Amino acid sequence: MKPKNYSPMEKPISVVTGKFRSTNNNNHSHVWFVVPLFIILCFILLCFDYSALYITDTDEPASSFSDTTTTTQKKSVSPEPTKDVNVSRLLDDPLPDSCSGRYIYLHDLPGRFNSDLLDSCSLITRGTESNICPYLENFGFGPEIQDPDNVLLKQSWFSTNQFMLEVIFHNKMKKYTCLTHNSSLASAVFIPFYAGIDMSRYLWGFNISVRDSSSHELMDWLVKQREWTRMSGRDHFFVAGRIAWDFRRQTDNESDWGSKLRFLPESQNMSMMSIESSSWNNDYAIPYPTCFHPSSVDEITEWQDRMRSRKREYLFAFAGAPRPEYKDSVRGKIIDECLESDDQCYLLDCNYGKVNCDNPVNVMKVFRNSVFCLQPPGDSYTRRSMFDSILAGCIPVFFHPGTAYAQYKWHLPKNHKSYSVYLPVKDVKEWDIKIKERLLEISEERVVRLREEVIKLIPSVVYANPSYGSEGNEDAFELAVKGMLEKIEEVREMMRQGKDGGEGFDDRDDYKYTFSPYEAQVLT
Repeated sequence: MKPKNYSPMEKPISVVTGKFRSTNNNNHSHVWFVVPLFIILCFILLCFDYSALYITDTDEPASSFSDTTTTTQKKSVSPEPTKDVNVSRLLDDPLPDSCSGRYIYLHDLPGRFNSDLLDSCSLITRGTESNICPYLENFGFGPEIQDPDNVLLKQSWFSTNQFMLEVIFHNKMKKYTCLTHNSSLASAVFIPFYAGIDMSRYLWGFNISVRDSSSHELMDWLVKQREWTRMSGRDHFFVAGRIAWDFRRQTDNESDWGSKLRFLPESQNMSMMSIESSSWNNDYAIPYPTCFHPSSVDEITEWQDRMRSRKREYLFAFAGAPRPEYKDSVRGKIIDECLESDDQCYLLDCNYGKVNCDNPVNVMKVFRNSVFCLQPPGDSYTRRSMFDSILAGCIPVFFHPGTAYAQYKWHLPKNHKSYSVYLPVKDVKEWDIKIKERLLEISEERVVRLREEVIKLIPSVVYANPSYGSEGNEDAFELAVKGMLEKIEEVREMMRQGKDGGEGFDDRDDYKYTFSPYEAQVLT
């Protein structure tokens, strides 16, 4: 039988070479040459570590403030990280995985829980005269401050609203080095729910069903996601730009304040970071956003050097207003003592219409010229002013442990006497503190040590520009993430040991804000 003749386009294709196969038997030697190469290639492909391909490339160029779009809402939320994988970086980097134990999965929530709230920013402060929309610019940092007197560092200070923490934190999380799109690799799951902004729409004139609606909807959505089942939500966390008590309404009385978010059964399995924690173990305090958002370590160093070199004219200062509506407030006593201290105390009266204390130029002019800054409780235990005093190198003076010592344990030293002065006031009716006399008792040597410790704290209490490279000087965001990962790992370790990961997780600590644990910190 004669061999079949093929036209050039009809010749069979070789499985090995991918070329048109010849019917000539003399070509067998070429096939045997290619087969070993094919086997070697298969072996290499089988040995390749495909798990590395799940690492998210977060080394895209960081957005600058000048790159913001024309609309307020687009300015406030930077784009989601790219899902493309930088394979060349993986192959070129022979070092161990630096993100091991630090991977975070960022949930892509429906817009009604975050971005849609910003689109309707005019409704956020319904019931007040404030317009919150301008504060959404520049990643939530707000408009850049005009400073003709050169009190601040140009291009690093912004009109930041203290309630914008959740927007700021979300935008910085999008630039987090160890984000992953593979949730099975994640050590923690971040929920970008703007809880404080959502609740701010309904604080006045709305019933509890409306105030709690978003909280119920969020939890219904979360428990349906596969990430929830791994630890029943105990590896989930979110950030709120209000105090934790605003989310812990304990009754269903219409007249009671806030929402019930943190008392929903599923929410009790999650952790929350906010500007002030509550008495429950799964609420954590992180610093208020200040107006200083440096873009580099050099900017922080320059500012620190400025504060070290300041000649301070006043012994102590207080920026605030009296709180006559609070019968236990010590502010009235503090203001009286300041007024009686002649030229040794500077009182910045922040009563309505007198001085704009939201403008850091006005605050820094006072604090940078004062040795000590008085920090009594405000509407709640904490106040942003304590972080302003740290920025100014002004030694904070506390009157209640709930203002700092029981709060910011990831950001402030455990040895409170190393950076602050504590003058406890358990009952304002028993006020017998002579502030000026007590502060004058402190030696100049100790004042110098205290001020240096305060100035060293500056990097840890600022939320830096997303382009910031910490170079070992972690900012408030990085320290908060580190602290949360450690807490979640503690729960995970309990589960590995066969213990109940929920044991003590959301317990209440009624001892947290009492004076006794901090008696050793009293100025002696």
